[in-house]
Amino acid sequence: MPIKIPDTLPAKITLEGENIFVMDEARAVAQDIRPLKIVLLNLMPKKIETETQLLRLLSNSSLQVDIELLQTASYQPKNTSHEHLLKFYKTFDEIKHLKFDGMIITGAPIEQMQFEQVDYWNELCRILEWTKTNVFSTLHICWGAQAGLYYHYGIPKIPLSEKMFGIFPHKVLNPSHKLVRGFDELFYVPHSRHTSIEENDIINCNELEVLTASDIAGIHIVASKNHRQFFVTGHSEYDRETLSNEYFRDKNKGMDIKIPYNYFPDDDPSKEPPFVWRSHANLLFSNWLNYFVYQQTPYDLEKL
Repeated sequence: MPIKIPDTLPAKITLEGENIFVMDEARAVAQDIRPLKIVLLNLMPKKIETETQLLRLLSNSSLQVDIELLQTASYQPKNTSHEHLLKFYKTFDEIKHLKFDGMIITGAPIEQMQFEQVDYWNELCRILEWTKTNVFSTLHICWGAQAGLYYHYGIPKIPLSEKMFGIFPHKVLNPSHKLVRGFDELFYVPHSRHTSIEENDIINCNELEVLTASDIAGIHIVASKNHRQFFVTGHSEYDRETLSNEYFRDKNKGMDIKIPYNYFPDDDPSKEPPFVWRSHANLLFSNWLNYFVYQQTPYDLEKL
């Protein structure tokens, strides 16, 4: 089944070129079903790139998904045109009266800052509080996961001695949980971050459980036991070239950056990296949409 997005959104051409089913608004309104309403709070600087990555994953299920794109009003990004934001994005005040089946909060390249130093922290706190009553299930990614754990449960992030950067093997710790249904016992996830969370802080919180982890990269997926919140520390949505682009960007700036772990064949940046995390990325998002959004959200969202 498709995702419904505006006809002129740049991601539409890319997704159609990959044989991904997207639906224009005229066709969508003729469907005699209630689509899932998902709001995407995009905090990444390259918003079009992130839109495309996440829409690709949200499209890979049997469910029709209506997407609302959300940006912060208290911070204006510098890497996405004002025209694009004005045309496709809304601010929190424009949607705060609505209710949604699900929400995705992306990462942001600001994890070395204290939360309270972030320009839009107060606005994000309002949004996080709003999700408790207006969103059935929220999926937090990378810095968004750290921010959500800090706001909702008081769990701090901790600095790492060096950047967690590469493709890391992970294992499933709770194979009976529906979010990891179908996962291999060993699977791979991209990480790109300077901070982490302590496992004991999660274990000591009775409302949370760890679903997956890496011996190298640490905790990966944390779930609230009521299934309303999921926190993912990695970037399963990344494209094949995302870490490569980041590596060469920083290297060209003269920064001291290591070759991404387990990414380029033979650690040779001239070789194309294999795409070894794509299937589990699709499974993660389709499981979330099916088991924790579609199967559990009230048909009438006003009863949420």
